[in-house]
Amino acid sequence: MQTTYTINRAVDRPIEFKGLKAQYILYAGGVLVGDILLFAILYICRVNSWACVLISFGLGGGSITFLYKICKKYGQYGLAKKNAAKRLPESLRSNSRKTFIQLNTSSWKRHWN
Repeated sequence: MQTTYTINRAVDRPIEFKGLKAQYILYAGGVLVGDILLFAILYICRVNSWACVLISFGLGGGSITFLYKICKKYGQYGLAKKNAAKRLPESLRSNSRKTFIQLNTSSWKRHWN
């Protein structure tokens, strides 16, 4: 008795929804929830209904368009890499050689092997 298994060939591909990939889908969800909350707050503050619609659709549409733009520009993990690169120091300084003198070859061999 032979069993046949199907193989999912899209295992390594990122999640994609209408062109948005990976974490940008989460950002789009946050934008939409924020947009709904903005509309509700404006409506409760008795702003004109049409003004509420125009403001919320304008900000929501602009934000989603911006998300598509950065998704296309930076790719799946590019924006996270760009933000991480900002936090890296440009150089490291040591005012004493004490750290380097205390190192010996046996400790290097122990850590690298």
